[in-house]
Amino acid sequence: MCGIVGVLGNHEASPILVEALRRLEYRGYDSAGIATINGGKLDRRRAVGKLVNLSDRLVHEPLPGKSGIGHTRWATHGEPNEKNAHPHRSGPVAVVHNGIIENFRELRCELAKKGHQPETDTDSETVSMLARLYLEEGKTPVEAARATLARLEGAFALAFLFDGEEDLIIAARKGSPLAIGHGDGEMFVGSDAIALAPMTDTITYLEEGDWAVITRKGAEIFDMENRRVNRDARKIRMDAARIDKAGYKHFMAKEIAEQPTVLADALSAYLDGDNIRFPSQGIDFTKIDRLTMVACGTAFYACLTAKYWFEKLARLPVEVDIASEFRYREPPVVPGTTAIFVSQSGETADTLAALRYCRDKADSIVSVVNVDTSSIARESDLALPIHAGVEVGVASTKAFTCQLNVLLLLAIEAASQRGEMAPADRKELLSQLRGLPGLFNAALDRDPAIERAALRISEARDVLFLGRGMMYPLALEGALKLKEISYIHAEAYASGELKHGPIALIDKTVPVIVMAPHDSLFDKTVSNMQEVMARGGKVCLVTDAAGAAEAGEGVAQVITLPAVDERLAPLLYALPAQLIAYHAAVAKGTDVDQPRNLAKSVTVE
Repeated sequence: MCGIVGVLGNHEASPILVEALRRLEYRGYDSAGIATINGGKLDRRRAVGKLVNLSDRLVHEPLPGKSGIGHTRWATHGEPNEKNAHPHRSGPVAVVHNGIIENFRELRCELAKKGHQPETDTDSETVSMLARLYLEEGKTPVEAARATLARLEGAFALAFLFDGEEDLIIAARKGSPLAIGHGDGEMFVGSDAIALAPMTDTITYLEEGDWAVITRKGAEIFDMENRRVNRDARKIRMDAARIDKAGYKHFMAKEIAEQPTVLADALSAYLDGDNIRFPSQGIDFTKIDRLTMVACGTAFYACLTAKYWFEKLARLPVEVDIASEFRYREPPVVPGTTAIFVSQSGETADTLAALRYCRDKADSIVSVVNVDTSSIARESDLALPIHAGVEVGVASTKAFTCQLNVLLLLAIEAASQRGEMAPADRKELLSQLRGLPGLFNAALDRDPAIERAALRISEARDVLFLGRGMMYPLALEGALKLKEISYIHAEAYASGELKHGPIALIDKTVPVIVMAPHDSLFDKTVSNMQEVMARGGKVCLVTDAAGAAEAGEGVAQVITLPAVDERLAPLLYALPAQLIAYHAAVAKGTDVDQPRNLAKSVTVE
């Protein structure tokens, strides 16, 4: 989940590398480092912790040179310290790596027999050691890199820099994303387009197994069989890669506040009157017998929500799986199945592996992604962008609601094609959906009440979330958000499961957050709330005005949202779940945008 960058430029590389790494810091912030070539000499600087520590070090220990590579780390092998920070160097070779080298122990033993001992605890260092060995055997830098790549097992994106080579970077990808940027007499490498956007708007994405010889004149790209290949260059939208807080204290606060706007943009991209416009050929739901939906983390909860929509609206059976379980369970995929994969980055390693498992088994592959040039998008039969824009905060907010939006539109289209939704009902639901950005704005006005509730919740060590029906996945998402950024232990349960064990956890010290719009299941949820309050539990009820009026006495706190069609409630009720977590985290003083141990784009298992 690390971020890597490389520069062959006409200006000093260090500030360019640091700025690119700043844009990649969502991928990891355990340590950071850069290496450059200056006057033919390879040198590097590294620092533990966030990128600002590396920036401070470069003030006192400048690193000149117009060619370089950089890295921001999320630790996998070896604790986050300077010794284990990238770039890794072995003699005349420096390497930055995103991924995991699975056979590094075997390679280390082989290298040790030839007198090469590691200096770090990482798997990545093995790459530089192996390249050094091949150089010592007389190979050129390109030959040494090619021979090294042939020995590696696992997933990786790599960039090599060689002593004495000021116009050469070797880049390679297998399982982890990597892009090449084209400039005017300059070339760049980055984990994604966001890192390269300030330098270039022309990007070439390496495909699986590709490796490239990059000089300032351009890039020669080879496939896994070492055959020279052409990969298309494409333009990226510079405005889509803009990163700033726009006056907000945190990116997460900004991204929560952007939801009315991005939802409106997404709806305008997909709706033309009462028609839903999908890219390319769309989907023929009359030929689909079942859906398999696969994702990780927050995207998995979006899939759980969509299961209710597809089954209730379209009467289409849905199986939902966590990607890491799906790929190793190797489930049968029967004829008539369409597989849907949901990922904010479009590079999630387990989700991508699950997609590849389904490639020759499912009738078609559909992806719901925020990056339409990502690996998951490119390997799908149909890629549906969510139009959330760049999301920097590690805890997903606007991407989640935009994923829900696209999945709901798919469910509505499925219901219409399958004859399960009357035209008048479709028209009314789409009308309600168009009004949702306005309801989000109204819900954002409730922020002071949400903040007061969150301040009390921030004092707890344990929190429970409850929800019924489509509010159950929202309860799961609310608990995840609270855990991610406030570090408060939180669990979520379907309200009806309360009596089957979790009620034993209830006492006066455990806040219980109940997600309950005044819908067809509200009365059942009120009964569960009464069971909680009878045992001294403190209930924070998230509902609408009708629900607040009927909830009865004894509720400790009520957060009142605008009334909404119950089929749309998961989108609107995501907002208070996000704000509760945000304000609780701010009250506890945690790092909201970069919580400990996490990274935004999970590109390793």
